[in-house]
Amino acid sequence: MKQHQEGYFILMADIISSSRHKGDLLMKQFKEVVNTVNEKHKELLLSPLTITLGDEFQGVALNLEAAIKVIVALEEVIVLQYKPFKLRYVLNFGQIETPINHEIAYGMLGNGLTEARELLEQVKHHRGERFIVKTGNQRQSITLQKTFILYQWLVDAWKPADSQLIGAFLQESDYKVVAEQLGKVRSLMWKREKSLKIKEYLAARDLLHLIASA
Repeated sequence: MKQHQEGYFILMADIISSSRHKGDLLMKQFKEVVNTVNEKHKELLLSPLTITLGDEFQGVALNLEAAIKVIVALEEVIVLQYKPFKLRYVLNFGQIETPINHEIAYGMLGNGLTEARELLEQVKHHRGERFIVKTGNQRQSITLQKTFILYQWLVDAWKPADSQLIGAFLQESDYKVVAEQLGKVRSLMWKREKSLKIKEYLAARDLLHLIASA
């Protein structure tokens, strides 16, 4: 999907209940997640994810498909790096009147950024929901929104103690290969694949990508 001339895909997020965590440690962990995604997926971003208010970031994605890939990457990095927090996201398609800053997501102005900021405030009052998507196409937005409900349900069911195993399954979905890599019994890995709902997670992730690229 090509970038629309009339707008940009703006991504904002903040840490849920950040006040419940130790400030310095939380900021360090947050920066690690943001830096990891910026480094691994810089080709997906017109303006990199930039921490703005301590527990929030903003950035501009190349297109919708890229924005969804960045969100999924953030969610997976949080799991794989054992981070003790969850993010709340807004993806908004809107205008940016000033030139795109390709080095840092500062100094840009436009209705799209204002709308994204307002949506981020709104999602804080949506109990349990972590994703708001406005793509400029109502049908597509609703479809992505509903798919993210399923995606969130799967991710939020995972426990930190299972992070290593989840990471192995995300790298190699065949439970027999995972069993060999981790030196585990195949039958146990088959059961863990089922209990962690790895296939369902991969299906939800693929569905997000398919909707965004349509």
